[in-house]
Amino acid sequence: MKIKDAHELLSKYVTSNTLQRHCLTVSVVLKYWANLLGEPDCEFWESVGLLHDIDYEQFPNEHCKKAKEILEAEKTNYPDISNELIHAVQSHGWKICCDVAPVHIMEKILYTVDELTGLIFACAMARPSRSVMDLEVKSVMKKFKTPAFAAGCNREIITNGMELIKAEIPNIDNNEIIQRCILAMRTNAPLLGVGVV
Repeated sequence: MKIKDAHELLSKYVTSNTLQRHCLTVSVVLKYWANLLGEPDCEFWESVGLLHDIDYEQFPNEHCKKAKEILEAEKTNYPDISNELIHAVQSHGWKICCDVAPVHIMEKILYTVDELTGLIFACAMARPSRSVMDLEVKSVMKKFKTPAFAAGCNREIITNGMELIKAEIPNIDNNEIIQRCILAMRTNAPLLGVGVV
């Protein structure tokens, strides 16, 4: 799916600036990972990231379930919406709000970074610079071990997700997974609200 179409579709269902920023953040991070892994269709990864919370604003209690209905209904307007995209979007709610399991490496990364980017954002906001540009992995790890900090970011999901990623990518560890997400967010820091404008 073209990222231009994904942006257009997201704006139809998500009006909250905070949720739009979160979707954009996940999109930027997925694109970064896709490039690192040499994926041929980075735009698909980027679009999945952008659309992963398409149903959350309108249907928070039916999150990931309504996404399928919305995306299938939009196939008329956006023929590039594939079953793979719908599965990927739903999979980030695995064992949380739906039973669609992440299978593809992109889905496992999405499952992880959905929560991890929230923690990184909170860590950046807690810094004097309010930026990811000077944020280090050790700071994120320290806050990760403090459950009261950014309590809404589910540590269990992040931990489980990182295990899924490590099973797919040889010789990667938790620190590198976090580092990659920080570096990804740095690529668009001002746009994501975590860098000097």
